[in-house]
Amino acid sequence: MRIFPAIDLFEGKAVRLFKGDYAQMTVYSENPIEIARDFKAQGAEYMHLVDLEGAKSGETPNLQTVEKLVGVGGLFVEVGGGIRNMQTVEKYVSVGVGRVILGTAAVNDEKFLDEALQKYGEKIAVGVDLKDGKVAIKGWTEKSEKDGLEFCAQLQEKGVKTIICTDISKDGAMQGANHALYKTLSERLGVQIIASGGVSSIDDILRLSKLDLYGAIVGKAYYTNAISLKEAIRVAR
Repeated sequence: MRIFPAIDLFEGKAVRLFKGDYAQMTVYSENPIEIARDFKAQGAEYMHLVDLEGAKSGETPNLQTVEKLVGVGGLFVEVGGGIRNMQTVEKYVSVGVGRVILGTAAVNDEKFLDEALQKYGEKIAVGVDLKDGKVAIKGWTEKSEKDGLEFCAQLQEKGVKTIICTDISKDGAMQGANHALYKTLSERLGVQIIASGGVSSIDDILRLSKLDLYGAIVGKAYYTNAISLKEAIRVAR
């Protein structure tokens, strides 16, 4: 299992939200580049980025920061947050992002998802954010009527190779991941599943790695030193 340490970007800073609530934001660093260098120093090979401003606005206000983070080198970078048209996908791919994550747009704009998959194939992932079993959209501010598991199955049929699944109720809460959810996804789907939300201990990493998942995102636990990134990477392997 691959470990994806995460940087959530807001106004060029590294921040974390509590359960997706923009009103409960903690700034962890004014300099995300230093954090990416630390990821690398601890043995990370992957990095997960979210543009939290973009998730709300559909713009790319942190594109320059993303480009600098890619420039750290040696890390496979995936990015999500407000990617709702081909121009935005192209912007991120052109600065060296390895995988672009569609969220709201994958729910609301099937034509765009199909076009992105046709042009970029495995470089396109879909972020499925779950609130009470339903897919949440627009930076988690709205809940759609789509059932999470059904939607994931539809994505697989379309040819999506990587799904990043977040249980919003667990995100940033440091109460452990939703292991039952990831077990179900792993058993029912034949795509690369990345677990996200609530990964808060080495035990979480161990349990997730036994579910045959492709990856797990480590966010708040890194920033609060609840998890040693070096240890998490070792255990996941």
